[in-house]
Amino acid sequence: MAKSASEISRLNAKSTLSKFDSEIVTTSMVLGTPQREFPIPAPLSEHGNAKIISVVNQKGGVGKTTTTINLGAAFAELGRRVLLVDFDPQHSLSVGLNVSTRDLEGSIYNLMMDESTKIEDFLLKTSVPGMDMIPAHEDLSGAEGGLVTVIAREKILKRVLQTVTDFYDVILIDCQPSLGLLTVNALTASNWVLVPLECEYFALRGVALLDDIIKKVQINTNPDLQLLGILPTMFDRKTVHSREVLERISEAFPNKIFDTTIARTVRFPETTVAGEPITSYASASIGAAAYRRLAREIISNGGVR
Repeated sequence: MAKSASEISRLNAKSTLSKFDSEIVTTSMVLGTPQREFPIPAPLSEHGNAKIISVVNQKGGVGKTTTTINLGAAFAELGRRVLLVDFDPQHSLSVGLNVSTRDLEGSIYNLMMDESTKIEDFLLKTSVPGMDMIPAHEDLSGAEGGLVTVIAREKILKRVLQTVTDFYDVILIDCQPSLGLLTVNALTASNWVLVPLECEYFALRGVALLDDIIKKVQINTNPDLQLLGILPTMFDRKTVHSREVLERISEAFPNKIFDTTIARTVRFPETTVAGEPITSYASASIGAAAYRRLAREIISNGGVR
């Protein structure tokens, strides 16, 4: 029987370097600065003390869910224990990992609203060894209203995740395209903020507002919160526009822009249909190589062990 396109494209999921590494467009390449290399990190001798990273941008369609899934899978390939949290009522992360939200017996909403629930009862394994997830459902949209009268409502997610930080090495939170109470909950629970930013001029406009929210969270609920970096996404090497936007991002955030960029590719929409990360669906693709490089960059910079 003929192999499907996805089967043909698969390579060993443990591979972290590929022929496409040299083809990844990097910030240093565009700006003409010295090239940077990020080696494969050493395996961990023990796990736990998870770093929590919120993937945030109030603009939709910039690659938040794509980044959460594929960066998580890349960390898992490097031997890190990973937990993904779908914290968006649109539950795109759950759909992107082939979870049927209609059949869910519970989701992150239940953990937020009912203190008697246990996170262990809502953890789901993904197709990636070492990567688990907590799904979301449409009912999460009602959480903001339901938490209005709750004391310390900004810290509910922090309470939920505290029970598993000793097991995982990294927890990635896929946030909704909004800067409301749910996003504030995610930021309050996090060590780091990762901001995917589409290489379009209009995408730059909302970063100042997000930066303001981060500062308010630092003052009021989480003084330890830090910006991990701005991740250029949907980069098109064929256009001058993408290069100009990348230069503008670098000028605005000179020390907070990732060297790794994520280019446009038809593979990413295909992975959503397939319900798996690009690192397994198209393991040898440039998209998979880019997220593997991003994982190595974050580890090299001390964002994750």
